[in-house]
Amino acid sequence: MERAVFERMAEIDGEHWWFAGRRRIVRNVIRQQVRLPDNARIAEIGCGTGSNLALLQEFGRVDAIEPDSGARLVASSRSGVAVREGYLPDGTNLNDASYDLIVLLDVLEHVADDGAALAALRCKLKPGGKLLLTVPALQWLWSAHDEAHHHHRRYTSAALVGLLEQKGFAVCYESYFNTLLFPLIVLARLIGRLRGQEDGDDAMPSGPVNKVLGGLFGVEASWVGRFSFPIGVSLVAVAEPR
Repeated sequence: MERAVFERMAEIDGEHWWFAGRRRIVRNVIRQQVRLPDNARIAEIGCGTGSNLALLQEFGRVDAIEPDSGARLVASSRSGVAVREGYLPDGTNLNDASYDLIVLLDVLEHVADDGAALAALRCKLKPGGKLLLTVPALQWLWSAHDEAHHHHRRYTSAALVGLLEQKGFAVCYESYFNTLLFPLIVLARLIGRLRGQEDGDDAMPSGPVNKVLGGLFGVEASWVGRFSFPIGVSLVAVAEPR
């Protein structure tokens, strides 16, 4: 992503309804679907400005990889984790068979060869280790947001599960999420197309709007991980090497 996008993320990702809600969902999915040992080894690939690292540290010892130098500095300073430079698919510099959990939160869509990225990460997991990832869903929702964030694609559930299985994973859990706000977001994307919107839709909303959206999105946190939703703006999956 461009530096300006990382700078906006660093300003808003602590309080913005989307980032806060996704953290709640990730926490619940880990609790419900990933059985981690004490002092688990965890790696986040593409950690951005580090807003997820404190969450992951609740579950174990965290290593983090991020290709952007400015984002690495922010992530390291706010988390205390020595974030390392690295790239998917071939440049993560992680040891094989070392991790109980590898996390990619809205990262895979940025990688040109997503299959090669998954294949490279599979060998980094310990026996019984898990991969947890989130991605944007449904190609027909493609918008200026995807262009601004340099996405290569959006996924359907079937496409994501098929790709994981093709690269040697068994899918333990998958679900769409951001479901309650799905109609509103679809409407916003359609209006953006009609208006010829060219920038991403990731600005910080007003306090009251952010609170309402966060409350609606947060309702899903107690459900995702227990149940699977049939539609949504995003997808989450947990998989393990076969």
